[in-house]
Amino acid sequence: MSWDEDGTPHPLALRRTGRSELEPDRLPEMRELEVLGWEPAPEDLRWVFLPYVWPPADRTWIPDRSTHWAVDTSLDGHGHITGVECAPLPEPDLRDLDREADEALDALGLPPRPRGRLWLLRPVGPFTTVGALLEHLDALAAAAPAETLITLTRTTLAELAEP
Repeated sequence: MSWDEDGTPHPLALRRTGRSELEPDRLPEMRELEVLGWEPAPEDLRWVFLPYVWPPADRTWIPDRSTHWAVDTSLDGHGHITGVECAPLPEPDLRDLDREADEALDALGLPPRPRGRLWLLRPVGPFTTVGALLEHLDALAAAAPAETLITLTRTTLAELAEP
């Protein structure tokens, strides 16, 4: 189990460089990989550890060239939108997002994620989507409440990844 600290990004990501004004899910390399069966790792803090425990053959990453946007909407007294302003999320807010993830990982006894990566996963075993596999893990967790989610996930993924 690792963050593949010394690994390289997926080869499709090497064709593009530089910051993009697109959000992560709209990056061309993300869309190309989705066509090939890769799915973005869930952003929910509950699943922040997934790329760490996911079988290495079924996980990859691309450099995060995206822009995260803050949207400010103004309303009149009747609740009608009178204005919308979009601006890149300030660096301190981006660090706060990373800090939340790092705190969740620390609570699980895991090291922080390498910065600047967007993780992608492929379904493992008989599951056709990562979401279906997460639903399966949720059902297993409900049936075995004494086992931690990370331990249950790590064990289940190892069993599913066996040939």
